[in-house]
Amino acid sequence: MTAAAVAAFSLIWGYNWVVMKRALAFAGPFEFAALRHVLGTAALFAVLLFSGRPLTPLAPGRTALLGLLQTGLFGALVMAALAAGGAGRSAILTYTMPFWTLAIARVALGERIRRRQWPAVLAALAGLTLVFAGGRPGGSPTGGVLATLAGLAWAASAVLAKSMRERIEFDSLSLTAWQMLVGSIALVALALAVPERPIEWSPYLVFALTYNAVLATATAWLLWIWVLHRLTAGIAGLASLSVPVIGAAASAVELGERPGTIELAGMLLILAGLALLSVAGAARPRR
Repeated sequence: MTAAAVAAFSLIWGYNWVVMKRALAFAGPFEFAALRHVLGTAALFAVLLFSGRPLTPLAPGRTALLGLLQTGLFGALVMAALAAGGAGRSAILTYTMPFWTLAIARVALGERIRRRQWPAVLAALAGLTLVFAGGRPGGSPTGGVLATLAGLAWAASAVLAKSMRERIEFDSLSLTAWQMLVGSIALVALALAVPERPIEWSPYLVFALTYNAVLATATAWLLWIWVLHRLTAGIAGLASLSVPVIGAAASAVELGERPGTIELAGMLLILAGLALLSVAGAARPRR
């Protein structure tokens, strides 16, 4: 059952990189980001309501900050990265998040990078260098930079969420819903403030929004939380490595994205670093 849950959320989140990229043919990046998160928020609150989970937000100030980082800034950067670059490359670079988490946690929480984590960090840094060095001649690095910044925003939100857990005991799904509500409001404001071409409503755009609200938000988040309760964080992280791999593979098949040799080597190094980091986390004894 756990393996089936891991496979399900990995496929949903991995293929969503293609879904979001294709949706940009019909809507601007910020408008789509706002729409998908508003619908995702509604789906999460519906789950909360029907499951009988607590609806009252805890630590509203920190929850609002988390929403601005995890949903607002991260959501805007991901869609901007997809608008400027390939879906597969964006998926891999966004998933450098764990390495930025180590660096931010070192500064913000005083957590030291352990010896067995350094090979993973060095592999990821080498991979990141190759990805940017291996871009197409004359091509813009904007998409890669935005995807990397999305990983940084995601990492900052992860560190904030961890610091919140150390102070307050809360329901993960309730926190996710409330922070997404705050972030969605910020994304709506951004979409209204930034001029974009009119939305072209089409069957695919409706499919993309439904996919993001029902599958990528409500269903996948429930599966992820369920898996976290049954596996160590390290093993769960190792399992989630398939998400950027599926994203890159689906982008190659459906969108025809073909990274160059150097760029591909960089992507593989980043994935190797993620695997090493997850193995290091899985090797720690549970407390």
